[in-house]
Amino acid sequence: MAAGFRVLVAGKVHEAGLALLRSRPGITVDLVEAVTKEAYVPHLPEADAILIRTQPMTAAEIAMAPRLKIVSRHGVGYDAVDVATLNARRIPLAIVGDVNSRAVAEHTLMLMLSAARRTVAHHLAATQGNWNERNRFDALELDGKRLLILGFGRIGRRVGELAKAFGMTVAAFDPFVTPEQMAAAGAEPEPDMPKALAKADYVTVHMPGGQGAVIGSAELAHMKPDAIIINAARGGVVDELALDAALRTRRLRAAALDVLVQEPPDPAHPLLSNPYVTISPHNAGLTAECAMRMSLAAAQNILDCFDGKLNPKLVVNAAAIA
Repeated sequence: MAAGFRVLVAGKVHEAGLALLRSRPGITVDLVEAVTKEAYVPHLPEADAILIRTQPMTAAEIAMAPRLKIVSRHGVGYDAVDVATLNARRIPLAIVGDVNSRAVAEHTLMLMLSAARRTVAHHLAATQGNWNERNRFDALELDGKRLLILGFGRIGRRVGELAKAFGMTVAAFDPFVTPEQMAAAGAEPEPDMPKALAKADYVTVHMPGGQGAVIGSAELAHMKPDAIIINAARGGVVDELALDAALRTRRLRAAALDVLVQEPPDPAHPLLSNPYVTISPHNAGLTAECAMRMSLAAAQNILDCFDGKLNPKLVVNAAAIA
């Protein structure tokens, strides 16, 4: 590996990845822990590589980095990165691969249970002296219920495995996965999403972002009034205002979200005051174990790029820059 590379780490990551980068001779690491675009921009002119969390990286930021050789995402999503601009300069965009599917799947089940059992509301009631909240009998079970998984990739399949342990019937919709593959993974194939939504007691979304709302007013209208929806995929995949309206008019029982379009959200966002919503701060994959795996994998992608041996299976734009 040639000497004299400067790596910009934009966002707080596990120390293991930083240690890996710093262990290589000739590498200088610039760490900017604030997860904002404004915080990392001043370091772009000297960056040979960028390890980035969830901040936007548009054509303007890429243009400010003339030495840039690789963008390494601390995760698997990349809808906030201008891939076309990277393609024009033949810069690889690397992701970490399958290091977070188990953590996100566990978090999805946690959100599902929290919404069904009204965990947050019951915690507040119990700690504020309202013990009789228990007598509302408004908690639901997972056992015997039908779960529809929208997006049957690694995370969706793991969610299905965990849901079966709770006694759920698992169905899946994914136009890129064959019915045979779904059946082999223990899920009932659902080729028609509106019909599948109408049958589901729980719906969990694991589709990529950048395509607009997959679940909007029309889709929500197909769901049962007692249904619960979970989004641990990307903000915007579920239309937030339509969801808020469906919940407040009791067209939908509850929702649990790990992602929002704007993060952190505006304090005036209606979902923040919606009593039927459980929200976590986009931390589904941020367990201690997963944070270490992501940090190491993202750092290793940078080192492999410098060494000329970056795994093309981890480069989302490999075909475009070949």
